Amino acid sequence: MNRLARQARAAYDLLVARRTALLDLALAVITAGVELGLLFDDGTPVGVVPVVVTVLVGAVLLGRRRAPLAVLAATCAGAALLIPLDYSPGGAPIVVALASLADLRSRRTSVAVLVPTALFLLLASITSLASPIAAWVLGSYLRTRRRYTWALEERAATLEREREQLDQIAAQRERTSIARELHDIVAHSVTVMLIGVRGARDVLPTSPRVAAQTLERVEATAEQSLAELRRILVLLRASDNGAQFRPQPSLAQLGELVAEYRTAGMPVRLQLTGQARPLAGGVELSAYRIVEEALTNVLKHTEPTQVTVTVGYGQTQLDVTVEDDGGGNDPAPSAGGHGIVGMRERAAVAGGTLEARRTDRGFQVTARLPAVNAA
Repeated sequence: MNRLARQARAAYDLLVARRTALLDLALAVITAGVELGLLFDDGTPVGVVPVVVTVLVGAVLLGRRRAPLAVLAATCAGAALLIPLDYSPGGAPIVVALASLADLRSRRTSVAVLVPTALFLLLASITSLASPIAAWVLGSYLRTRRRYTWALEERAATLEREREQLDQIAAQRERTSIARELHDIVAHSVTVMLIGVRGARDVLPTSPRVAAQTLERVEATAEQSLAELRRILVLLRASDNGAQFRPQPSLAQLGELVAEYRTAGMPVRLQLTGQARPLAGGVELSAYRIVEEALTNVLKHTEPTQVTVTVGYGQTQLDVTVEDDGGGNDPAPSAGGHGIVGMRERAAVAGGTLEARRTDRGFQVTARLPAVNAA
């Protein structure tokens, strides 16, 4: 039974694949049969020549898809050959060829051919004008319908490609955002822990209490980093599980961030200008992460005597500046690391700009973000 089912399925697939050729064959046979029936309709003897011509004209219809104009000319020639032999062709092959031409060729070509073909059929008393006009209308409708179907299929394919591209872009943006968050967490936390462990090691022989306090702060930083990493991993594994995540940092936590770096040994101070107010979450997160990354770079690459973080609240703009006097050891803006690139991306996502440059005293990072008030 399974073998019979497979054979039946294969036969069906073959039939579907060749249905166009079978349709053309059936149309040619039917058209030739109609013409032969008209030849023998009045009961008079029919010679071999008209039968052969009629069969050949029917066979010519098999090529109507490849060369419709040549097929139409051949059918007209066959009808013109039968008229001097005192036979009256029915004109069915001509009508079929004309409909195929209107279906497969441009509107201008089919209209140009319709006029002489209709006049030939009328003057040769083969058929009235209604038949060629009806055939042309049918062919034009089939052409319009097919073009409409093609347009719908192309539109669907285009929409599918665009949807896939949008999905890829969204996935890439999400990966970039996650990578940026991981970079901020790891770079900040590991740098602070490294500085703390080195400091604890240096003072351990002389001040065990200070070393213990430093190690406690390192432990707290490590626990916070693990919590942040766990939050991101949970978000990646199941974004719809309703888990309660830790709120994203904002400008309100800048004081804690600066105090953390100050505890790690960096002489950093925070200055606020203008009227502080809640801003849109994306702006505050971007500003916080930019300050965090800039301070991490200072901690890793320089030994400044003073670092100043300035946050200026304007009417339409938020200015964030991190400036140090660490001399010329800061990484250049074109360095191969991802820190400055990530800060620029954060500023761009928030709709702002970021400039990182050397100064006479050290290095300066300045971000200008739109001061969009929180809803």
